[in-house]
Order: sequence, then structure tokens, then C-alpha cells
Amino acid sequence: MARLFGTDGVRGLANQDITAELALDLSVAAAHVLAEVGEFNGHRPVAVVGRDPRASGEFLTAATVAGLASAGVDVRDAGVLPTPAIAFLVAEQQADLGAMLSASHNPMPDNGIKFFARGGHKLADDLEDRIESRLRDVWARPTGSAVGRITRLVDGAERYVSHLVAGLPNRIDGLHVVIDAANGAASVVAPRAFEQAGARVTLIGADPDGNNINENCGSTHIGGLQRAVVAAGADFGIALDGDADRCLAVDADGILVDGDQIMAILALALKETGRLKGDTLVATVMSNLGMVQALEGAGITVLQTAVGDRYVLAGMNEGGFTLGGEQSGHVVMLEHGTTGDGTLTGLMLAARVAATGRTLADLAAVMTHFPQVLINVAGVDKSRLETNVVVADAVLLAEHELGRNGRVLLRKSGTEPVVRVMVEAADEVQAKALANRLVGVVQAELAL
Repeated sequence: MARLFGTDGVRGLANQDITAELALDLSVAAAHVLAEVGEFNGHRPVAVVGRDPRASGEFLTAATVAGLASAGVDVRDAGVLPTPAIAFLVAEQQADLGAMLSASHNPMPDNGIKFFARGGHKLADDLEDRIESRLRDVWARPTGSAVGRITRLVDGAERYVSHLVAGLPNRIDGLHVVIDAANGAASVVAPRAFEQAGARVTLIGADPDGNNINENCGSTHIGGLQRAVVAAGADFGIALDGDADRCLAVDADGILVDGDQIMAILALALKETGRLKGDTLVATVMSNLGMVQALEGAGITVLQTAVGDRYVLAGMNEGGFTLGGEQSGHVVMLEHGTTGDGTLTGLMLAARVAATGRTLADLAAVMTHFPQVLINVAGVDKSRLETNVVVADAVLLAEHELGRNGRVLLRKSGTEPVVRVMVEAADEVQAKALANRLVGVVQAELAL
């Protein structure tokens, strides 16, 4: 049976895969497991619960809150807020756990649930496995005054915005920024934070109706932001996703500034002020070689992990590093939060532009993108990828041809029955040719 928890909580089609019954059962199981491992320290536990604006989040939040309260947990319902806001509030409220109902950048029909432990930290794999194993257990239900109470956390948004603005190294007065909030969870708090920090804001994708989250807007549909920035004559723009844990940007000419460029800008800014712990950035193996080479040339080590924010976080925690992220725009700054925060990322970009007086395009030019060719190979046995000698030899040959000016990455998808072939080279023609050659080898050697 497949593991219920993925790399970022439990996700699926709302009311089919992610049902009210499942949300309730997961919440009860989470309360029991966290109590058993000492997260509650023997006292009456408190949880913070939030959601993005999806219509299904209304009934899934009700089920989650009901499950927690039935297990004796007092619940503070924060309503519609970004995922990083809930993580922050768990820590700020000294709560014992948190729950966020969201499917992030997924289409509206999907939804999901993720849990946070004390301090706003994501749960470790072993705790998620224990929660899954305890679903629908028979348990002793509290009664009378022992049941949990439910209250509204009415000032959660204000607390979160104040936290964001207080963390900035400088104000951003005079900047004109376009924000695409993806009709999502940051539609109110993101513009409020930018305005409090001094920016003039043009807002798009900020009219959530429960059905339009991520629909032709946000970080997965960047075109609207590109057009809006140019039309408004703005300094730059940012695009968030549905739960606002990601941020991509576009410069004044509407040119995309991706997660690798954002991380390079922020890493250099932190190193300049002596706040980049270990002079190290933690990124994934999918980050562009151009970023790696640019940062290494500036004396910054790039530690690369497997794809997934939980692996980035693990690398950061293990080495005590403060900055990490993914090409997708999921950037983690551990001095300010425990998870990726798109609004904070955008604010930090703005602060760097304001402090240097340079344009975003100029800052982003610190790195040159190497052409990347990524091909998904279906109809193969991905379990044999790492043991096939012919495939390994083909990879070595391609790497020899590329030398220091490129790289090869073959990996099994964690979510699909495919092998992903990625080739990066200074020359796009060479990258395509090598990628197609490797695809042929994979198909021939690993065919089902």
C-alpha cells in the first residue's frame, strides 16, 4: 500500500481522496501521536488551524477542527492565511501543533492537510508514519470539560504581517511592485505587508471566490504578471502560489526571475552582511549549474539535496545553515521562519533592490542560465535505474563530453512511474542531443 503522506503532507482530490472523514481521523491520530512523543508536555494541548480559500477547505477545516477538539485539543482557528503564516503562529502562540488545509499550487479541485509540531516545524517522516498507522484506532474519548474548545484567532493576519515587516533589513519606500496573489491565501496579507514596508502596490489575482485559486494566475501562470508589470511601469513583480509558500519574480521588462536567481541574489546579500551561515546555500540537484558556478565564484558553497523542500530543510538543519530553496521559488530563510514563505521572499528581494539602488534585472544577472533539457521517460522500470550498468556507462560518457560546462541527472520520479532525464550544458543543441541519446538508452535497458 502506498504511503499516505507525500513530500508535503497528504494531498489529493477533495471529497474523494481527501474526505472529511480522513481529515477528522488524521487530526485525531496526529493529536494522539504527538501526545505520545511528549510534544504536549503533559498539559492541555493547543492547536492553530488555517486554510487557503478553496471551497473544499471549508468542510475540511470543520472536520479537522472537530477531530482535534474531540481528542481534547483546544483549537485556535486562524481562517484563511498562508501556510508560512500558520507555521509562524504555531510558534508565536506557543501552540503544540498546527494544521494547514491546502494543496498549494495544485488546481482548485485538489486539497490537502499538513501538520506542524511545536515551533512550527514540519513533522518528520517517522511521525507521519506513526500517524498513518493510527488511523481509525479505537481510543478513549474525553468527555465533559476534557473536550477541546474552539475559538477564532482573529488577529492572526496582523501578527503575521508585523512579523514579516519587522524582519526586513531596510524599508522599501518608493518601489512600485505588482503582486499576483494567485487568488490564494495571501490575497490580503501580501499587499498589506508590502505597503507597510513602504512600497506602492498594484494587485492582481487577489479576488478569491473559493473556485479560482491558481486559475491562470500566480507562480504557475506567470504571463499575467509579466504583462501587468510592463503595463504598470512597475519596478518588478512577484507571483505567489495558492498557499503562498513560493515566490517567482519578473523584472521591469517582464522577464522571469526564477527561484535559482532569487536564491543567488539573497545568498550574496546575506554573505555581504556576514549573515550567511557557513557561507553556504542549500539547494536541490535541479538547481541550475549557472547558479552553482556563480555562487562558488563568490565564495559560497552550494550544498545540493534531493528534490523536495523537506530534503532542503533537512540539509539546512543538519549543517546549521540559514538559506535554502528550490528552483520553483520555494525559499526558506531559517532566521525568519521554519518553512518556505513567498511573501517574505518577495519582501527580501524588494529590500535588496532598495538597499543597492540596482534594478532586479541587474541583480539577477549575477548568474547565467545554462540550458536545461528535461525529458520524462514513461513505460520503463524505474526501480532498475540505479543498478543498470549500461545506463551508468552512458551517463559517464555524457558527463565526459560535457566536462565542467554541463551535467547529467537521471532520477526516479517520486510521484509518477517515470524516469526523469535532465541534461544541462552551455550549448542547448548539445544538451538536447545528449538528453535524447540517454532517453534511448533508458528505454532500451529499462523497458517493461
